Amino acid sequence: MGFGAATALDLGSLLAGWDLGHTLFKPLLMPLLIGYVLTRGAPRLLVAALAFGWGGDLALLFDAEPAFLLGMGSFALGHVCYLVLFGKRPAHPLTGAAYGAALLGTVALLWGDLPADLRIPVAGYSLLLTAMAFRSGALGLRAGLGGALFLLSDTLIATGVAEWPQLPRPDFWIMLTYLAAQYLLATGVLSGAPPARDRAYGRDVVPH
Repeated sequence: MGFGAATALDLGSLLAGWDLGHTLFKPLLMPLLIGYVLTRGAPRLLVAALAFGWGGDLALLFDAEPAFLLGMGSFALGHVCYLVLFGKRPAHPLTGAAYGAALLGTVALLWGDLPADLRIPVAGYSLLLTAMAFRSGALGLRAGLGGALFLLSDTLIATGVAEWPQLPRPDFWIMLTYLAAQYLLATGVLSGAPPARDRAYGRDVVPH
């Protein structure tokens, strides 16, 4: 599908160090994924989550702190959409404990290396992101893996902001985990959503 082709082109551009290619292909990714999920009868909140992801993608094309904060805010709204989609299904408490420990440990380690004016926003965003990743597992393995990869992707971004040592081609790893996360979350939500005819009669988007 178009999303897969654009993903390959974007990741290939990052591996090749072709910045123009990344600039051209990155803005196409979420719209193409939105087009795909719409053909599958996606609930509106899923479309909104991916649209907010697209807003974050566009903002992060600009290397400036205001753009970073704008992008983080757009992604945060997407996480809120996902949290609503996940509903009230029970999640395993041990998973919650593991995510809680990861949140506290990561924020504690990054805190001193982050710019002072970004510490509180990053900590708040990390709390919301971790909640989304934890709750995603309640929708099944596919969505749970997507939530975990989203957390990993944004952690890689945060270590770059903190100027920690990075893997070769760090943008490639960030985009690889991010795109896999969005695809797995989207398809995980679709697999747990009721048929379109049920939504047409006003039933819940995701059964509780």
